[in-house]
Amino acid sequence: MAAILGSLVACSAPPRLPQQPAPREASPAPSTPPRPLAQRWVAADWNELPGWGSDDLLAAWPALLAGCQRPAPGWAEFCARAALLAPADALEAGLLLMKHLRPWRLQADGGETTGLLTGYFEPQLAASRQREGAFQWPLHALPADPALRRTPRRDIDANPRFTALELAYVDDPFALLQLQIQGSGRLVMRDAGGAERTSRVAYAGHNDQPFQSVVRALLDRGEVADATPRTLSDWAQRNPAKVREALAVNPRVVYFREEALRDPATGPRGAQGVPLTPGRSVAVDRAYIALGTPLWLDSTEPLSTKPLRRLVLAQDAGSAIVGAVRADLFWGWGEEAGLRASRTKQPLRLWALLPQGLKP
Repeated sequence: MAAILGSLVACSAPPRLPQQPAPREASPAPSTPPRPLAQRWVAADWNELPGWGSDDLLAAWPALLAGCQRPAPGWAEFCARAALLAPADALEAGLLLMKHLRPWRLQADGGETTGLLTGYFEPQLAASRQREGAFQWPLHALPADPALRRTPRRDIDANPRFTALELAYVDDPFALLQLQIQGSGRLVMRDAGGAERTSRVAYAGHNDQPFQSVVRALLDRGEVADATPRTLSDWAQRNPAKVREALAVNPRVVYFREEALRDPATGPRGAQGVPLTPGRSVAVDRAYIALGTPLWLDSTEPLSTKPLRRLVLAQDAGSAIVGAVRADLFWGWGEEAGLRASRTKQPLRLWALLPQGLKP
């Protein structure tokens, strides 16, 4: 496709995009002023994108249209076109992108072109409305009182003011910890008749305390041999008296709000404010990449040398995602997605696709 439409790629200067600071672990809407762009963009040709033409671009089209619901400055014209277009196949989708966009290679401040790809997911936890049996670990709503909101983790259980803020209870303290790190998740609850109901809990804020790794502390003390969910769950069951003290290593608590899950096939909303698409949405550092930007990702499959090359959309952000050549790929929800996310940690190269004529 690059050979067919190479003549359609016009030359323009590297873009100056409006940028916003990286948020907390999850993804709230931006609330602080942009900070200056500190990274170089290098104009590229389509034939420089490894594997371009091999991806099923139709699979990425819904994510692209979702991002166009909240386009970044300079994207309105392209998004208006995309809304009217319905490519018949991946080839036609690729030709449309090549006609209206152009690629820019991303590189770090020091000129490095290789960064890091990681993965994340939406946890799904069994839960109960009542504190009963194994369901002893509460999720809390955001306190209205700012002073109460800043309560460290170890002091929350002893504070009766938090009782009214308990949304639900889960049976695995480390699954709850994972939910807080990911920032959103699904709760599966059974009613009195045995029917299941699934809802989503989304990030509502945190207690402004520093984050410390509970798992790293357990590993360093030799309490666990690895950080797999099964190992952590087994340790908690064998050492119930140690669990609260272990969790208290991390004073950071994330608060949630519960939302109806009308469509189980819809992902949580990311920092852009649109639902995330499994395998097609990534979290980026907004100091370098504007939300909504299509990106060409060149990496490998988790624990494999098989190429992972695809079109993704910058639709989320996170405080751990720092740098120009850095992305966190959203794998979806449930156990399989969690496994893929935990195994994703490999080298990455990125190209941003920007509208023709977008000026600095």
